[in-house]
Amino acid sequence: MIAKLKGRLDSTGTDHAIIDVGGVGYLVGASSRTLAALGPVGEAVTVHTEMLVSDDSIRLVGFARGEERDWFRLLVGVQGVGSRVALAILSALEPAELHRSVATGDKAMVARANGVGPKLALRIVNELKDKIGAAPGASGALAGGGVAPSLINGHGADAISALQNLGFRPAEASSAVAAAEEELGEGATLDALVRLALRKASK
Repeated sequence: MIAKLKGRLDSTGTDHAIIDVGGVGYLVGASSRTLAALGPVGEAVTVHTEMLVSDDSIRLVGFARGEERDWFRLLVGVQGVGSRVALAILSALEPAELHRSVATGDKAMVARANGVGPKLALRIVNELKDKIGAAPGASGALAGGGVAPSLINGHGADAISALQNLGFRPAEASSAVAAAEEELGEGATLDALVRLALRKASK
């Protein structure tokens, strides 16, 4: 699986970018928000990626931030939400806005995205509400002492993703990584952060 690409931005389109990595051009689908964050053509870029495999194709979707990829994974897990709809939602809403909308049941905010009707927005809110924890307040705190993934710096988003891949719920992973970051400080490596977060999540 390709989890990250680091190279040069070759070109962009309305819904994709081509990343040149060692002379190989990777076509990466992306939200308008990620495309805007990549910067000018020719510059060095790093994108987090999700590989989508079907019977007749293999595609890459890219994200400027790890938390956007985490939300993409949650969204495509909802019945009726494919990759295009998920990217449309991530184009319309920042991860923090999406988190707040789902946590508070604001289906109208989710329905702002192209291709998302009221029924689908309601399904998204209902299916994801229990998976993400409470809405972040002004300080970013979650119920239970966690921190919203979009507000965690450094390697936080990747550490949260690692814990989720090991079976921890998003809210549990966020809380454990936030506690580990507070103890280790901003200079912590991803490996150290994941190890400490695992110990805290398992308590």
